[in-house]
Amino acid sequence: MGADATGNAVTGGVFFHAVVQGRNITVQLPAPVTPALCGLPVPSATFTGRDGELRTVLELLDPAGSAPAVPVSAVSGLAGVGKTELAVHVADAARDRGWFPGGVLFEDFHGFDDARRVEPGTALGRLLRALGVPDEHIPADVSERTRLYASVLSAFAGQGRRVLVVLDNVSSAEQVRPLLPRDSATGVVITSRHTLGELEARLIELPVLGAEAAVAMLGGRLRAARGPADRRVGDHPRDALRITELCGRLPLAVQIAAALLADDPARPLAALADDLEGARTRLDEMSYHTLAVRAAFDLSYARLERLEPAQTRLFRLITLNPGPEVSTGAAAVLAGQDVRTTRRQLEALARAHLIERGGAYGRWRMHDLVRLHTEEQQHKRAEADGGPAAHTRLLEHYLATALAAAGRMDPVGCSARHGSAPLDGEFRDRTEALSWLDAEFPNLMGAVTGAGEAHASLAMRLTAAVSGFLELRRHTDEWVTLAECAVRAAEHLADRAATAHLLTQLGRALQLSRRFEEAVGAHRRATAAFRAHGDRHGEGTALLNLGGPLHDMHRYAEAMNAYRTAGDIFQEFGNWYGVSRALINLGSTLQELARFEEAIDTCRTAVALCRELGDSQGEGFALGNLGVALRGAHRHDEAVVACRDAARICHERDDRHGEAKAQNIVVLSLERLGRHEEALAAGLAARATFRDLRDRHGEGHALSAVGTALRALGRPEEAVDAQRTAVALLHGIGDAHGEGKALTNLAATLLECRRYGPALDHCREAETLLRRVGDRHSEATAMVVRGAALHGAGRFTDAAAVQQRAAEIFCGISDRHSQSVALANFRDSRHAARHGARPDGP
Repeated sequence: MGADATGNAVTGGVFFHAVVQGRNITVQLPAPVTPALCGLPVPSATFTGRDGELRTVLELLDPAGSAPAVPVSAVSGLAGVGKTELAVHVADAARDRGWFPGGVLFEDFHGFDDARRVEPGTALGRLLRALGVPDEHIPADVSERTRLYASVLSAFAGQGRRVLVVLDNVSSAEQVRPLLPRDSATGVVITSRHTLGELEARLIELPVLGAEAAVAMLGGRLRAARGPADRRVGDHPRDALRITELCGRLPLAVQIAAALLADDPARPLAALADDLEGARTRLDEMSYHTLAVRAAFDLSYARLERLEPAQTRLFRLITLNPGPEVSTGAAAVLAGQDVRTTRRQLEALARAHLIERGGAYGRWRMHDLVRLHTEEQQHKRAEADGGPAAHTRLLEHYLATALAAAGRMDPVGCSARHGSAPLDGEFRDRTEALSWLDAEFPNLMGAVTGAGEAHASLAMRLTAAVSGFLELRRHTDEWVTLAECAVRAAEHLADRAATAHLLTQLGRALQLSRRFEEAVGAHRRATAAFRAHGDRHGEGTALLNLGGPLHDMHRYAEAMNAYRTAGDIFQEFGNWYGVSRALINLGSTLQELARFEEAIDTCRTAVALCRELGDSQGEGFALGNLGVALRGAHRHDEAVVACRDAARICHERDDRHGEAKAQNIVVLSLERLGRHEEALAAGLAARATFRDLRDRHGEGHALSAVGTALRALGRPEEAVDAQRTAVALLHGIGDAHGEGKALTNLAATLLECRRYGPALDHCREAETLLRRVGDRHSEATAMVVRGAALHGAGRFTDAAAVQQRAAEIFCGISDRHSQSVALANFRDSRHAARHGARPDGP
């Protein structure tokens, strides 16, 4: 039989008329003197970091707002993330605002604890009693209880006594569906570890706390327990942040950390952080009396294992993925099953908030503490799950896909290195391959560093496969780490050929990290290893790479010898890709020696060869070097064209670093052409890119060029600021050569401001640095600026002597243009000295 009801307001309460199990009943419901708070926990005074979610739920409950037809909010999230706390604060705030004069009903369903789980019928009986329905009028049948409950709530709402119902810790839609009211006035807030998408409800996902909110929660709870005199969090913010990060910013874990600290006022935050540092013992540390992170996770895991064994196996296996996120495809490889089945299982795990969606569609991640808990389960079930075989499958998958991506990214180079480009249809184009490498890089790095002896060979091959990507993206520190791991693996296997090849990669990574001496050492070891192994072609590769750090150390004669020998070896083998690389690097070294015409010829040959090979990467490199040589030869129009072609190619290849270098090269040529606004724009763009890539060397050079453009635009103070920052950056990384050039530019700007004393000081410092590194051309350029500063200060005889010496240096390196400038300055200063001219300024 059904239960139908109507309500009438009377003095002292509401008379409720209903038909229950075929009987007419009349019940007087409680008077609305004080709103009921049936079972509602006391709100925490240290609630923080949830303003957005609190505001969202309150807006849905606001009777004056635009609430949906069924005002139900379902708050979901990871165990311990603070769902109940949010619901309690929502209820407290809504009650304080007078929105629910009928009261607040709270029911904890213990949905993940089999021993305490509350069934719908039991919950309905409790809530009906809380609403004032006597026991004798509560039907035994669940469906009749549902109808009576809905009718009572509707009657309350009809008499202006809206009720808010909080249904906490629900495990499924079925557990809570009978308790959802049928009217649109009663408010409902549900919390669950599952996303209850089946319900007609606003779904609200509760993430972990932000960094600041987590620290604020730790400090707030500690002060609440120990009073304002406890200043440990305020006095040691770094240790507090470290604790909350080790807690994964999970509110339950932060609450336990605060309780542990409150228990012992003498315990330093650093000591607790050290105790939490160990991954294997962290969950054991996160326990305080009845509070335990492990216990909260145990409930979710046990329920999953009982109901979904296949999902549970996948859940355990994905902890074998070495990085923070796993793709659906990689998870399918781990599980040894098809992608569609795996996707559905992962989606179910995400709805249960055991995993989270990652940074893009089809990627998944796990909270740090959940991962620790699940790794424990995986270790226990490794053999049953086929863990070792799954791990091998995953690493082989990453290697095969990385090789395919490398082939798409640089088909010409890949073909030259491996004999054929491994394009197996995995990627449609270069952009798609790069996107995969960007997304999977943390996994690839973890695969190498954590490979172990059992997978040493795979670690070696994977490092080689991703080397081009690492150089393109300037992941230089990471490349050093991977290459060192790979070299150790090759040495462990006594694979001399692989050791030699990997040493060349280590040397290149060290060079890009500006660890030049170590890079030279690695390349010399590689050269010797190839020679001992009888691998002449490999020897050419090692020599080509050896030239790089020698060039960067200004040992130009040695660098040129290495490049020329490498080019000869490659030509013997018909490796025109290698020949083009040797020519590109040789051109760069020639222009550093101010042999600009030779450099131009060499770079043009390299450009033509790269075009013939279809090697756009090499063409971009060669054009950039050609632009530098043309600029040195004062052929600025041609330099701008070459550099902009290089920038275009780099942009098309998504090579941001190469594009920024090309933009930086073009700045000075645009300056010489009087195109100052264009020069400034190019310099600022280059600086922004270098800064974004955390390349302080590139940023320093770009800032120096920006300062030159600002000076030409009549903005000297801004120019001085930019150039001083450039000097500081280059000095900070130990780039004496770059620092010397930047000091020269700074001196030139100060000269225009007629600040001759500082200009002279900077010039002398620049000359010392540039002489030390053997750059005669740049040293002479600094001397020209110093001569101009001496002239401006009225020291005409000294100025003439300095200009004459600069002209001699330019003559010795065949730079006729710069020689003529220095000679003209010499004549002006000598004339001023003879005729007693007055100085330009103080």
